[in-house]
Amino acid sequence: MDWTRYDAALFDLDGVITPTAIVHMRAWSEMFNAYLTSRGIAEPYTDEDYFAYVDGKPRYDGVRTFLASRGITLPEGEPTDAPGTETVCGLGNGKNDAFRTVLERDGVEPYAGSVQLLDHLAAIGTKVAVVSSSQNARPVLTSAGLVDRFPVIVDGVVARQDRLAGKPAPDTFLDAAERLGVPRERAVVLEDAESGVAAGRAGGFGLVVGVDRGAGVDRLTASGADVVVSDLAELVP
Repeated sequence: MDWTRYDAALFDLDGVITPTAIVHMRAWSEMFNAYLTSRGIAEPYTDEDYFAYVDGKPRYDGVRTFLASRGITLPEGEPTDAPGTETVCGLGNGKNDAFRTVLERDGVEPYAGSVQLLDHLAAIGTKVAVVSSSQNARPVLTSAGLVDRFPVIVDGVVARQDRLAGKPAPDTFLDAAERLGVPRERAVVLEDAESGVAAGRAGGFGLVVGVDRGAGVDRLTASGADVVVSDLAELVP
């Protein structure tokens, strides 16, 4: 990896910097399976559903997409809907509550290889940003002790405020590159989700790195990854 060819690295958070995917997966599973049971639907929500319909997408988009896979359509509702309300927003808010409970209780440690790469990029002066669909990006980075490493964080909160389309649209990555003052062709996107890899490809970035934390090399490559690694330490010269 020749980092001198690039001026910035745009990191997804969950599954790339921190292993929070397992927390998300548990929270999604509990929320969706409780809901499916209440509807009398026998086919359960599985980890495969997470990777196919939810991973990397804004929370409400993930709810909507998964429900569509089961032939369920709910009213959109409002972001203020109470958790558990039978709307897209209500189900999404129930998942968010579950995630925060687990995060506060257990905390999260960053991947050692990801910290190693961040250390290397800091040493050579490469700019960095976090681009996450999650509205919990700052609490996660704070729990991991990394929030001060990133001068730019474009998360679900920023995307909603600035009306940026979520992944697989490239808008959030493009916004982060602009905030860093780096042209897209000089920025690297690092993503573990198919939707995020697709966003990096659609944005015309200089390099799209897929991080295989479970989605699979073939699926990440098919989504547009130029290269796939299993750990970010592989990108440290």
